[in-house]
Amino acid sequence: MEDERVANNPLSVNHGITPENTGEKVNPTLYRAIIGSLMYLTVTRPDIMFATCLCARYQAHPNVNHMLATKKIMRYLKGTPSLCLWYPRKDGFELIAYSDSDYRGCKRDFKSTSGGCHFLGSRLVSWQCKKQTAIAQSTCEAEYIATASCTSQVV
Repeated sequence: MEDERVANNPLSVNHGITPENTGEKVNPTLYRAIIGSLMYLTVTRPDIMFATCLCARYQAHPNVNHMLATKKIMRYLKGTPSLCLWYPRKDGFELIAYSDSDYRGCKRDFKSTSGGCHFLGSRLVSWQCKKQTAIAQSTCEAEYIATASCTSQVV
């Protein structure tokens, strides 16, 4: 069952979304409404944050591939209804932060995407996913930028 969830995860590396404006166009109003609904769901489902933000980049001129990606996220949500945030009452207060990045993940400008999350004990209290402002020259530099962003959130 775990392998099936990983295979169907919308966060997979080979997402197939490209910035090309070619292809059949879809209704931008409908696409924006779906993106808005998915953004609302990220409050309790941070596991779809990266994929939703990736799809949100193409709201100006969405095509069929972008709509298929949003439908893939919705199918993932339908298949994993039990995944959500859980906040137990009795837990420690140790602050733990994680960060990660993808190297040159954006196909248009080759910028990396940083992500991070902060836990207070086992409770998730903050998370972020943002395209980096500078173009990293290596995976190490992309990781340093992500770590700096995560550290500034902790401070």
